[in-house]
Amino acid sequence: MTRVRSPLGMPPGLRRGLTFWRRSIQARVVASTLLLSATVVGVVGWFLLQQVREGLLEQRVDAVVAEANTERADAETRLGSVPGTDVDATAQQAELIDPIIQRGLTRGFSVVLAGPLGENTGRIAQRGTRSSPGVDTASVPGSLEGHFQEPAGTAWTYTTIRTVAASGAARSEEPGIVVGTQVALVADGGTYTLYFLFPLDEQQETLALVTQALLTAAVLLLVLVAGVTWLVTRQVVTPIRMARRVAERLAAGRLQERLRVSGEDDLARLATSFNQMASNLQRQIRQLEELSRVQHRFVSDVSHELRTPLTTVRMAGDVLYDARADFDPVTSRAAELLQTELDRFETLLVDLLEISRFDAGAAVLDAEDLNLVDVAHRVVEATRPLAEQRDVRVVVRAPDHPCLAEADARRVERVVRNLITNAIDHAETGRGEEIVVSVAGDDHAAAITVRDFGVGLGPGESALVFNRFWRADPARARTSGGTGLGLSISLEDSHLHGGWLQAWGRPGEGAQFRLTLPRRVNAPLRRSPLPLVPADAREPVT
Repeated sequence: MTRVRSPLGMPPGLRRGLTFWRRSIQARVVASTLLLSATVVGVVGWFLLQQVREGLLEQRVDAVVAEANTERADAETRLGSVPGTDVDATAQQAELIDPIIQRGLTRGFSVVLAGPLGENTGRIAQRGTRSSPGVDTASVPGSLEGHFQEPAGTAWTYTTIRTVAASGAARSEEPGIVVGTQVALVADGGTYTLYFLFPLDEQQETLALVTQALLTAAVLLLVLVAGVTWLVTRQVVTPIRMARRVAERLAAGRLQERLRVSGEDDLARLATSFNQMASNLQRQIRQLEELSRVQHRFVSDVSHELRTPLTTVRMAGDVLYDARADFDPVTSRAAELLQTELDRFETLLVDLLEISRFDAGAAVLDAEDLNLVDVAHRVVEATRPLAEQRDVRVVVRAPDHPCLAEADARRVERVVRNLITNAIDHAETGRGEEIVVSVAGDDHAAAITVRDFGVGLGPGESALVFNRFWRADPARARTSGGTGLGLSISLEDSHLHGGWLQAWGRPGEGAQFRLTLPRRVNAPLRRSPLPLVPADAREPVT
């Protein structure tokens, strides 16, 4: 079975978990509280266990040392009642160790007898020893043996008690305490060392019980802390989530949405302030919408109302223009200027009407499969008289195959015409400059670029060039009779297709505009077949 992974290479479950962790402040607060609580509980629990352990061991040490001293005193009393001249040393050793071994079997401790002190220093490994059944004499640490190389008082240390089964095969180990004390035998005058081995099994059981109780209490405490933290954070996070949802609805245009206010605490006051802000925004947005509607209606009405007087003035202007040959030179020139400005005025009215349609959202597409190569050639031919007037040559660089896109032919031709006339308008007069129109396409998009070598664009002007009535040089005249709305309309036309209209330029190096259209209207665009920055552009000097 194939495991499904996300595009980033991690399992979907892990990705969802990370997304939840990033987006949920409640989960992060609970997790951080649990982490801190677990740290504190762990430190406190460890401290308590150490205290309990030390207390149990101290109590056990006091008890076993007292018991070892009692056994030694009892042994000295018993041995002191036996005459030394009549008792064999071996028999006296048995008299010393056997009663202790018997009591050890019933009271849970073992004993090892080593000695006597002398040439071999009384070490267990060097002299014969007697011990409780099953106990390994290696359970006595060497450090304690070294302490009793010469007469010394009672001493103790921790050890590991090793026991051997009757068969000699099985071995077991458990922690314990070994207490050493010395006894002198009357029979041979030697000093023997008794090692008492006391197991710590009861202390281990007690410590395990305390550890289990602490762990259970810690788990219950952490669960309780997590629940309390969840409930407390929920009281804070829930109003924030509600505010987020209401804010999203407000952003989506549902301006009537409001937060529910309950209580008089800080969150309630925040909700009240949020509602007041929403009400103010709603009022201002409605005022702006009303103002925008009035403005759009005004532009549309003015444009329509001006058509009738413009038609009348146009008729009178045409009469004067046709009869200009019969006028004196001054009047003839005035008739020509009147005709030119009437043409420009009519173009301005058409552009204003088109802008009002975009602002009102009434612009529609009449899309069809369009070959951008044909569009480029048609527009270049239409603008050739203007280019020749400016002494500018416009060339088209296009592939032999069609570059198709689903588009509105009228709008695309208008965009390309605006770009070419804009390039001609900004060309340097009398220098025989060249304007290059490039066309390219691929399986996803088709593009047209218009490259000129005129004055260019300064830093930041590539974003301003599409603003309405914006000029790079306010003192520069529009020789093509433009209205200042052409690039703005072109940008709206490209957006209506789901395409891009972008500009690049540098002072003294000219500019390049790029129109990119998807193969299908409003299909997602990820790249353009043509670069925005031309290949002949020099690297900027830093």
